[in-house]
Amino acid sequence: MYSHCLWGLLAALSSIACLVIGQQSDISITTTITPAINCSSINTTQCSACSAGTYPDSGVESCLCCSSGTCINSTDCLPCTFGFYQPQSGQSSCVPCPAGFYSNTSASVTCQSCLPGFFSNESASVLCTPCGKGSFSAVQNATQCQLCAPGSYCNISNCSICALCPAGEEAVDSGSAECFPCLPGTYRGLEDPRCLSCQNGDFQVNPGSDHCDLCPEDHYCPAPDVDPISCPDDAFCPAGSTAPSYCMETFLQKSGDSCKLAPLTIVLIIICVAVLFLGLVCVVRKHRVAIEGKIVTPFGPKSPLITHQSPAGSAYGMSYEGDPVYAGW
Repeated sequence: MYSHCLWGLLAALSSIACLVIGQQSDISITTTITPAINCSSINTTQCSACSAGTYPDSGVESCLCCSSGTCINSTDCLPCTFGFYQPQSGQSSCVPCPAGFYSNTSASVTCQSCLPGFFSNESASVLCTPCGKGSFSAVQNATQCQLCAPGSYCNISNCSICALCPAGEEAVDSGSAECFPCLPGTYRGLEDPRCLSCQNGDFQVNPGSDHCDLCPEDHYCPAPDVDPISCPDDAFCPAGSTAPSYCMETFLQKSGDSCKLAPLTIVLIIICVAVLFLGLVCVVRKHRVAIEGKIVTPFGPKSPLITHQSPAGSAYGMSYEGDPVYAGW
């Protein structure tokens, strides 16, 4: 009986020893096998390509290989980091997102487009940059923003389009973040590119106006940015006047909507007419005397006291034309 128990004990000890030796042998095998560069030297039937958005570690063609000869699933591959993506499986690296795109998640299969109002001007972008005030981008995948054209503005960031300035306001320069009201004396309609000056005879004293007003009647507007001034009593100011109009001083005076002769002018006219009339009478009389009267001629050489046109006559038996004769006394 004791012999049977002894043999049983020896058999049990032998089994335990084999088990321990076998375990030691397995551990030493495990520690001596090193990871393979690729799966060609091990159990390639269990290898699979890395999924899209990931890539294998250490540059191997497949995912990380285990020392036991089987491949780890694609979940053990390295994911693409922010700003990178990989649309194909089994690739050895990730691709940076091009300009105009971005990726803000890991293991990205595609990059996302920058929306209108945003831009990205470099590769591997994590986020798109919003357009600043005074600029805009109207399309997706923009690599830069454009300045707002004159007459338009954008007063917020990430504008996809610039707004037109309202009537009465203007934006002279490109890239304006706000519009400015037109100054007094100027105006701007919706169709006008910028603020325009009022015409002569118009006025506008309020800033930010879309039109000018005509200077009213009985007023005059010397400048378009001042209030109309009342017309003087002795002047004329029709609508649209820039200055009062006066009658000729001294000779004319205002009478309703026209000018009339002043009293002094009437007196002067009467005097002038009278003088002209008297002068004309004198000229006519002289002309008549010259025709009807005798014309005096120069004296003769022999008798300067007797004219050649004196009537013929005699005195003391001699004519007037002869030389005088003394009688002796």
